Amino acid sequence: MSNMYFTEEHNLFRASFKEFLQKEVVPHIDKWEETGKIERFIWKKFGEMGYFGIMQSENYGGLNLDFFYTVIFLEELQKINSGGFAAAIWAHAYLAMTHVKAEADENLKKKYLEPSIAGEKIGCLCVSEPVGGSDVANMQTTAVKEGDYYILNGSKTFITNGVYADYMVVVAKTSPGLKNKGMSVFIVDANQEGINATKLNKLGWRASDTAEIAFDNVKVPTENLIGEEDKGFYYVMQHFAMERLIMGINAHARAEFALDYAINYMNEREAFGKKIKQFQALRHKVADLASEVTMVKEFNYTISKRLNDGEYVVKEASMSKLLSTKIADSVIYDCLQLLGGYGYMEDYPLARMYRDSRLGPIGGGTSEILREIIAKMVLDKKEYKPAT
Repeated sequence: MSNMYFTEEHNLFRASFKEFLQKEVVPHIDKWEETGKIERFIWKKFGEMGYFGIMQSENYGGLNLDFFYTVIFLEELQKINSGGFAAAIWAHAYLAMTHVKAEADENLKKKYLEPSIAGEKIGCLCVSEPVGGSDVANMQTTAVKEGDYYILNGSKTFITNGVYADYMVVVAKTSPGLKNKGMSVFIVDANQEGINATKLNKLGWRASDTAEIAFDNVKVPTENLIGEEDKGFYYVMQHFAMERLIMGINAHARAEFALDYAINYMNEREAFGKKIKQFQALRHKVADLASEVTMVKEFNYTISKRLNDGEYVVKEASMSKLLSTKIADSVIYDCLQLLGGYGYMEDYPLARMYRDSRLGPIGGGTSEILREIIAKMVLDKKEYKPAT
């Protein structure tokens, strides 16, 4: 591990977290993949160990650690072969909780952030909609203020943790006439009347609950507004850089895990009287795969360093997600091929990894959308700046 980015303390944290995952999580993964439901006890254990507080303030029970602890956290979650479990964990810690940390007032932080860090409450972020998808500016969900409440109507889809969450961080139009400038963000208790969450049946990420959520005249107290009214679009855009980088890190980590597994297999598997790692065609394929994984990993580490130093890396993070997820899909495809028929069997990890990885170029902004965003920055010299 490069000393350029990781100290001895980082390495000790990695070893400890890896041991925790093997002891507390891995024995349950197959069950959660089968049932599509992650049992609540594991959230509490993550909270007790401080893992949900890595980037959170000590004032609320967090650890206030640098971003490379998050990098380690994400990488090791990808190496237990359940993209769904990993997604449920990081969607809580780095999507829902990020908005509560950054924009919520003190009362909301006490009510939602503290128990989220402790693993007592599970959160989800509700942005995507059935019609709009990646088009956040075309959001149809509305929140109309009536006295001490906002009346929330609309629907969201592809929401990770949407079925079993305790609270939802919901983005809705509060001033439709202002278009994208008229959005606001709310915390909504999931057990409120008028909320209906329907579990979606997915190709991969089977352990996580992904939902389509309908809001029918849901009464949201005005004190559950996060930040300022009509500033929601800026808040969402503010955090996209980290979200995209997180998905890039996830991608290089699962690609590395797949490649390591394939190499170990090649060291054991024999054909025509010799180890298959001795066949030149396969050796050169591995050389290409290792080069791609190393290249994108080092790129992601560099961006992580800049993010940790306070830079707004929206262009580079967008590039990270675009290329990392594309390379991960390609690498895992080829690693499955290296296992031959065994790669196609569910008893081996590559089949699940292949299904799970396919969401990478879709979730959190499709590759097509990212290409247009990057093109605007490169060709049209458009500048995206942090929200003020």
